[in-house]
Amino acid sequence: MLYEQIRQNKRRTVYVLIGFVLLVLAIGAAIGYVFFNSSVAGLLMALVIAVVYSAIMIGNSTNVVMSMNHGHEIISADQAPELWHIVEDMALVARVPMPRVFIIDDPSPNAFATGNDPQHAAVAATSGILQMLNREELEGVIGHEMTHVRNYDIRLQTIALALSAAISLLVNIGMNSFWWGGGRRDRDDDDNDGGYLQIIMFIFSIMLVILGPLAASIAQMALSRNREYLADAGSVELTRNPQGLISALQKISGGEPMQAADSSSASLYITDPFKNKRSFAHLFDTHPPVNDRIERLRKM
Repeated sequence: MLYEQIRQNKRRTVYVLIGFVLLVLAIGAAIGYVFFNSSVAGLLMALVIAVVYSAIMIGNSTNVVMSMNHGHEIISADQAPELWHIVEDMALVARVPMPRVFIIDDPSPNAFATGNDPQHAAVAATSGILQMLNREELEGVIGHEMTHVRNYDIRLQTIALALSAAISLLVNIGMNSFWWGGGRRDRDDDDNDGGYLQIIMFIFSIMLVILGPLAASIAQMALSRNREYLADAGSVELTRNPQGLISALQKISGGEPMQAADSSSASLYITDPFKNKRSFAHLFDTHPPVNDRIERLRKM
């Protein structure tokens, strides 16, 4: 049952990512239509911004994300022997290069992986998770994160972060144009070609610009949720021990909210760093319910 869920998640991930790109382009076209009298100009602007942001994030994602989450790098096993050796072991089993290792000084137990590809990956763990979990449990967590690295989930999440940032910039450009005198479509055009179609298009475009960032957040969270079951299964594959991750998830889910986490990076963590209550219809959940994840692990 778990592996059928994994296959479904892979398909959903492709759909969500395609939808994410289409959303960026649609918002660009809407901004062009409303604020610059040209949907094509807005579409091109969105394309350029999305490509530039993605290139910047892919080229320097580890440093950017670690800086946002206040992670500091450890460069030798002497600084955190147990964490270093577990990361080293899991990388060896997963057949990926040893990633960079970071520690986030935060008492809340959590961890995440980031980077562009397995050759430029990094794993971060909070000081809280190092104190709370035993070796078996920490292996389960690092195995989960190493699966994200091996499966290139880290690249998908990096691109999602970049596209979310691109959408925010597009909306800011549109709103600034409005306040500085833009956004005035030609009244003669509206009168001559006017009709209800242009009114409907205008209203639809405004709604898209307003709701676009919300839709982007939902898409980013859906992308994260679709990868978690796969990473859980990958952890069991690497450690041969589902109980380690089960016990780790039980402990982590009961911890306090993080203080150092960046909100835009919440989907990267193994569990929700802010411990938010479930939102309506789970649209705003960054992760699947922990109980569901544990139940699937037990069925393995």
